[in-house]
Amino acid sequence: MGSKLYRGRFAPSPSGLLHFGSLTAALASYLDARANEGIWLVRIEDIDPPREQPKAADLILYALEAYGLEWDGNVIYQSRRHEAYQAALEYLIQYRLLYPCTCSRKKLSGLNGAYPGYCRNNTPPTGSLYSLRLKCPNIQIEFQDIIQGEKKFDLSQLGDFILLRKDLLYAYQLAVCVDDQFQQITNIVRGYDLLDATPRQIYLQSALNYRRINYAHIPVITEIDGGEKLSKQNKALSLPLDEPRPLLVKAMEVLGLNPDSQLRDTSVAHIIQWGIDHWDIHAVPAINAISVPIITDTQ
Repeated sequence: MGSKLYRGRFAPSPSGLLHFGSLTAALASYLDARANEGIWLVRIEDIDPPREQPKAADLILYALEAYGLEWDGNVIYQSRRHEAYQAALEYLIQYRLLYPCTCSRKKLSGLNGAYPGYCRNNTPPTGSLYSLRLKCPNIQIEFQDIIQGEKKFDLSQLGDFILLRKDLLYAYQLAVCVDDQFQQITNIVRGYDLLDATPRQIYLQSALNYRRINYAHIPVITEIDGGEKLSKQNKALSLPLDEPRPLLVKAMEVLGLNPDSQLRDTSVAHIIQWGIDHWDIHAVPAINAISVPIITDTQ
């Protein structure tokens, strides 16, 4: 359907169910894709089994359907993409862009800034467990965030980052870049909490000779009283599936749209179409967070 020039995606992890914050991110990504007559894909980022909840992936997809967010094509599961991630690692090893790191979390726990490169020039002891880190040069990464404006990051200040963990699980930064390339993603709309991941991903894309992607970061949703980001970890209330309309309209308000109060009395399909027709990514507030009175589950 529509133009294939724009390809967006929503990529949740099955560490819990969707909440209002993740709905807002999914909706922003969806509306931007559909308003640009583009493709919208869904990817399940299930590469960290210890953090995953049983059946969460299926329930996430069910919630997206209940809220009228219909994706194109097949859902991609990162747990089935290990060969692609390994191929990317081998490419980087070939060009000597990775090095083994034996540093423990305890050793690094006192650091406030970037990884200082303890293992960059050391050979790990025989038989020791190690992760693989990407060497980051002393360069500046610049990009134009469609919502937040011009951004500049000193890559060396972010530090060399892990692509393969000691437990042999592929790291988020590697998997996301490989899959964005595989799915031919052109535009990523996501939360501000991932803004500092963007320069790392831009550099990794360059190292792998991948194309560059357009980024837009919406403000994250925080609790009105405590200021904490709504997340699965702080027990944000999962989305109600029996009545999606009020939260859909609320999410549109957060994203800078001005829906009529009567819109929530229409169908989910009508609300979504209204959002597509009125979408303006430049109306999204160019701030890092918005507080809304969303209740968290303390049980």
